[in-house]
Amino acid sequence: MNPRCPKRRQLGLLTLSILLLVTLKYSYIRDTQVALEDLQIFRKHSINCSDIYELDPAEVGKSLVLRRQQTKEDEDETLTNLLSNCPSFIKSRSYHDVCASEEERDFPLAYSLVVHKSAWMVERLLRALYSPSNIYCIHYDQKSSPQFIAAMEGLARCFPNVFIASKRESVYYASISRLKADLNCLSDLLRSEVKWKYVINLCGQDFPLKSNRELLSELKKLNGTNMLETSRPSEQKKLRFTFHYELKDASFEYKKLPVKTEQQKSPPPHGIEVFIGNAYFVLSRDFVVHVDSSSVVRDFLAWSEDTYSPDEHFWATLVRLPGVPGEVPRSSPDITDLMSKTRLVKWHYLEERLYPPCTGQHVRSVCIFGAAELRWLLNYGHWFANKFDPKVDPITIQCLEEKLEEKRKSFQSSTACLDG
Repeated sequence: MNPRCPKRRQLGLLTLSILLLVTLKYSYIRDTQVALEDLQIFRKHSINCSDIYELDPAEVGKSLVLRRQQTKEDEDETLTNLLSNCPSFIKSRSYHDVCASEEERDFPLAYSLVVHKSAWMVERLLRALYSPSNIYCIHYDQKSSPQFIAAMEGLARCFPNVFIASKRESVYYASISRLKADLNCLSDLLRSEVKWKYVINLCGQDFPLKSNRELLSELKKLNGTNMLETSRPSEQKKLRFTFHYELKDASFEYKKLPVKTEQQKSPPPHGIEVFIGNAYFVLSRDFVVHVDSSSVVRDFLAWSEDTYSPDEHFWATLVRLPGVPGEVPRSSPDITDLMSKTRLVKWHYLEERLYPPCTGQHVRSVCIFGAAELRWLLNYGHWFANKFDPKVDPITIQCLEEKLEEKRKSFQSSTACLDG
């Protein structure tokens, strides 16, 4: 009998144990990688977006069936957990495949993203907008859930060109807080090292209709001017800034709302004539620098504090001030939301007069787009659109992502990319 055999058996068992542990370890890593790869097409529906674009009746009908299926929204916590491993997340969502051409490096853009819910939708918006040459400021509502805030902080941690606004507001509908959220981001963006050419503000239910390269081409045509809605107010709209409003508790989703009082306001400072528009803009760097340093602008902002929805007259008025960079003269005609390419919104009361009917769902007179509007959205000529909601129609967002990714890859294959 060989006395060494027990030792050999022990060594054999030890070796087997080590091999088993190594196998389990790499099996775990492989399974994790598979899960991350699956995430790249998370909740991806089996649909032919080219047929949707061509309004194929069978495929559009299929999208309607898929829309009726009640799917649970992707949890904010899932995104937070995946962002704990930045390299794996970046690879899983193919951010590492996005590179910047010389043209994009020479013409960086800035974004102000004012968001408050649906972390995955914010991430999908960021992914659709993403270029390493750009810079992105995220302002999350101080009232947002801890899970949503953690996801936004995670996005900022994973990307060197994404950051959280240094000062954040509790944002209430139609109050000055919404305007201040953008102003906070604009101030931070001006202090960044990226010398961006234009800044664009968006919310969590917006989505781009143009690729980054296409957007650059459009912005260069502006030649330093701005793109936003600016019109003369109706008598009804004038009530928003001729009376004092007070922020009061509301018994529905907004929690607080500005309520009109009988106290009339003094006229705007410096003889400013008030114009109206919406909260969304495309502004040149020179214009934002001027806004940030102007005492006239500071006085007008202070005067606007107690108005209703000041973000809908603030930018529309400033762009009309004599001498501002990219000035729109006061005597110039109105620039309506359909004339401004910034943001396409479909209003219920204008459907079939100005544009085709909503194929999704209406919320407070605004259309949440449906898949049958894909072709119209991409061909109408605007740069961004609102509103999108995966709970209403996930196919529209999925197909927009696919179309934009096709364009990006096509541009990238035909143009040299710069490293680093």
